Amino acid sequence: MNILGIESTAHTLGVGIVTDKGKIFANERDTLKTEGRGFLPREIAEHNFAVAPSILDSALEKSKLSMKDIDLISFSQGPGFGQCLGCGAVFGRSLSLKYGIPLIGINHCVAHIEIGKLVTGLKDPLTIFTSGANTQIIAHKNGRYRVFGETLDMGLGNAIDHLGRYLGYGFPSGQIMDSMYSQGNYIDLPYTVKGMDLAFSGILTAARNKIGKESKEDISHSFLHNVYSMLLEVTERALAYTQKKELLVVGGVAASKPLREMTGIMAKDRGIKVAYPEMQYCGDNGAMIAWQGYLQYVKGKERMKIEDTVVKPYQRLDSVEISYI
Repeated sequence: MNILGIESTAHTLGVGIVTDKGKIFANERDTLKTEGRGFLPREIAEHNFAVAPSILDSALEKSKLSMKDIDLISFSQGPGFGQCLGCGAVFGRSLSLKYGIPLIGINHCVAHIEIGKLVTGLKDPLTIFTSGANTQIIAHKNGRYRVFGETLDMGLGNAIDHLGRYLGYGFPSGQIMDSMYSQGNYIDLPYTVKGMDLAFSGILTAARNKIGKESKEDISHSFLHNVYSMLLEVTERALAYTQKKELLVVGGVAASKPLREMTGIMAKDRGIKVAYPEMQYCGDNGAMIAWQGYLQYVKGKERMKIEDTVVKPYQRLDSVEISYI
């Protein structure tokens, strides 16, 4: 069985093709980038609509398949920017109706976890899901993924990209700030943990106020050090509560080398196994959408009519029943 997945929650349009055995044939994408500024949802949607046909062609060519070989189409139904989600939904519906292929909408956040489990081999991990819009500590229990801690204001990736723009970098800024981490020295910035939850807007404002007074290297180093330390504090508390022996780090920020180094130290101290997906599966991608479609359609036996595929921009991960575990 071949499953085609369409990712379009934000600035990336991705198309992936996987099999029901977990073999990934293709994982093609195109990401909107800007210089010195962010972007508007309208601009992203226009980008996603424009590149969707060529990304699909590229995925089919790489997999050496045609649409007649596809048995299921899945797409990101939520959460995300409404305009961007609409692009993937329209594209998925069009292909489904044209070729008579079943269609299923899936939760983008759950897909990050499941592709991480597939490519790392972890079975029942506590998960750090940290991306542009999301920062949550998650574990599966009683038919759902449960959130044990999360951001109260903005996602960690957005906080990093905001600071990067203020420092004069383009979008995304994470890679550039990562490269500066080892070059900088620590300066005092806020550290905000509220029980099991996190807040990033205060440290972002404080870091902005240091611009022009401290070096970009010192600001980047200190900001990343504090936000990652905050994240790992609540993660370690969740590990103690859940008694999980595996830790999975997913989402776009999972690609950060400093975060991986700090997480590795914490995991070693606790005697647990930690794993990260390959870089291509950390950020938004179509393969994770395809694999999640398989899990829900085949293992979970879920079905959708076209009228059920309305997008859900505010859908929470813990609102989704997990029928396949």
